[in-house]
Amino acid sequence: MKSNLLKTCMGVACLLTAAHTMQAQSGPARYVVLVTIDGFRPEFYLDSSYGMFTVRDMMRRGVAAKGADPVFPSVTYPDHTTLITGVTPAKHGIYYNTPFEPEGQTGKWMWDYNLIKTETLWSAMHKAGKKTACVRWPVTYNAPIDYRIPEYWDYKNFSDARPFTAAATQPLSLWQEVQDHATGHLDADDIGTDHNELVSDENMARITGYLLRQYKPNFTAVHLACTDHYEHQEGREAYMVRASVAGADRCVKTIIESLNRAGIADSTLLIVTGDHGFENIYRSFNPNYLLKQAGLIKDAKAGDWKAQFHSSGGGAFLQLKDPNDKATVAKVAQLLGQLPDSAKRYFAIVSKEKLEQVGADPGVPLALTGLNGTSFGAGTDRLVETFDKVRGTHGYFPDHQQIKTGFVACGPGLKPSTVVPNMRLLDVTPLIVKLTGIAFPQTDGKLIDAFLK
Repeated sequence: MKSNLLKTCMGVACLLTAAHTMQAQSGPARYVVLVTIDGFRPEFYLDSSYGMFTVRDMMRRGVAAKGADPVFPSVTYPDHTTLITGVTPAKHGIYYNTPFEPEGQTGKWMWDYNLIKTETLWSAMHKAGKKTACVRWPVTYNAPIDYRIPEYWDYKNFSDARPFTAAATQPLSLWQEVQDHATGHLDADDIGTDHNELVSDENMARITGYLLRQYKPNFTAVHLACTDHYEHQEGREAYMVRASVAGADRCVKTIIESLNRAGIADSTLLIVTGDHGFENIYRSFNPNYLLKQAGLIKDAKAGDWKAQFHSSGGGAFLQLKDPNDKATVAKVAQLLGQLPDSAKRYFAIVSKEKLEQVGADPGVPLALTGLNGTSFGAGTDRLVETFDKVRGTHGYFPDHQQIKTGFVACGPGLKPSTVVPNMRLLDVTPLIVKLTGIAFPQTDGKLIDAFLK
């Protein structure tokens, strides 16, 4: 009887293995290109006054959403990591752009792929025997990517990212190779986002196009950053914002042209999405001023503190020196509650329950989200600082309408001219998994059946 039971179990195991193998080999899309336009807002393709003719044509040929909800905080690194894991920051571990440094922020970012705690599309593609590539995709330093140009720079020298980027490129020869065959010699400003220039996005698109033509990776991800930069600098509406949107659209066209030249356009799932929307801001609210006045921050550099807020654009997250210090949490809530209405109009408190619901940093007992054009700072000298002009930021709780980002995709397996009212960035990975057939763990996202033929 034991022998028969063993044979039955072995038979079931073989069937499960076969099913797993079929899943890893089936799917209408042999290739995936995932493009993020940092600060991508839905109106960029829903409103014809923006110059996104290529992306609008993709929407006609494929699928789109009128809005896509980011994670909290709605900032670049957590959202980009959600896009390639299908889970929230609470699970994948990239809670912010910059780690909380209690003695003072140094300028370090969460670049290292080894900080990610869950399966990624990079690793899953490799397990399926597929090649991968990235072009300035966040959190890819040390990532298991065949053709890797990560987003990485010297935080002590923002003026020239080339030495750090080149040293982190995989293979090391690739940095020179793309200059020889895609961009020409790259100066420092050629990969920066300053001086009212768009050349950085142009070069990232040229590099992506070259990799597609030369190596035909099965999964390629590229990050275009110019739109975000100019929205921070000028707010939601300005000449350079609209120029960068049109420039990003041309970058998408460059990538499509390369897919055609490579002969793989018909078998490629092309996704254009973002990481967050944008809100105009007029002031910075500094909650650490309250904590310092109350004696909860005495000398942070010397380690003499009980609580600090870690600011992340439109969000601020309470960090405790003692994770079990409930008395300090109650004191902070009291300080916020005692503020006059003139100050309370600048923020809303995000409870621990809400933080858990959206999968934010699990170590945070409460957070703040900005209201009425307010961002957060780390200053302790004054409570509110007013800007001299309108600016822009993100990081807000995902229930903010203006913080929604966009999503457009076309390719095999998708139903043409399909537009859904809303989705989440969590839902992108399930779509890629479905259309490529790779094996992947359960995600926090859901497959949007309306997108599928």
